[in-house]
Amino acid sequence: MPKTPSNHGKPWTPSDVKQLKQLAKENTPTRVIGLKMQRTESSIYSAASDAGVSLKPTNQSPYNRKK
Repeated sequence: MPKTPSNHGKPWTPSDVKQLKQLAKENTPTRVIGLKMQRTESSIYSAASDAGVSLKPTNQSPYNRKK
């Protein structure tokens, strides 16, 4: 059974949301964000949805096309 993160069940503070926005802006993978913030991936997705933050990478071209 996986170990629960230290912030499991704790409410998101404004500084947590700010850090989430910064990491998402830097195209950090969701799993890495979860490890850095001591939260589960599902809580990262939930908080990003509540804050209106997109977790999709912005610097990748579709279908691996290069010009």
